[in-house]
Amino acid sequence: MQALRSVATSNYSALTCLMRQRVLAPTSMSVIHNCSHLQSRNMSAEPLAVPTPENAPKVYPEKIQTIVNQISQLTLVEVAELNALLKTTLNIPDAPMMAFGAAPGGPAAAQEEEEEELEPVKVQTSFTLRMTKYDESRKVPLIKEVKAKLEGFNLVQAKKFVESCPCVVKADIPKDEAEQLAEAFKAVGAECIVE
Repeated sequence: MQALRSVATSNYSALTCLMRQRVLAPTSMSVIHNCSHLQSRNMSAEPLAVPTPENAPKVYPEKIQTIVNQISQLTLVEVAELNALLKTTLNIPDAPMMAFGAAPGGPAAAQEEEEEELEPVKVQTSFTLRMTKYDESRKVPLIKEVKAKLEGFNLVQAKKFVESCPCVVKADIPKDEAEQLAEAFKAVGAECIVE
């Protein structure tokens, strides 16, 4: 008890600890040893909070409850004005509200718009060569040229190909190759278009 009185005069929280320990531990020396770490804590006159069960609803102070009741009775216009006033008073920047887990839409949307504006004009890299018509008097040289320039054609296939005009000669080829084929076929009486 003597130890209890000496500690009680120096620290209130140590006294509380000693009283709890006194009930649990029979010797006062173990109580003093166990509570010696409390000497460095801040002295406070506030009572310790009583722990609440996990499923119990949280109890809010009366001041908070009155504020919530007053806000719940406001109209939407008054809530908007309150919101604006709180933002200016507390220096809160205007930021768009977003749902939980949603990506921010402001900078990304602006960047997307810039990309659309700055998107380069698509340059066509693959072309199609189309034979529209041919000169009947120069049909034989055209068939020979088709057989020579296009892979996998024999003479009969080349003849059927020329007679099926208008038709696609080659698709998805570079521009220079399409122009070379068009010039070669034009030289033997065909009219070709590079698309």
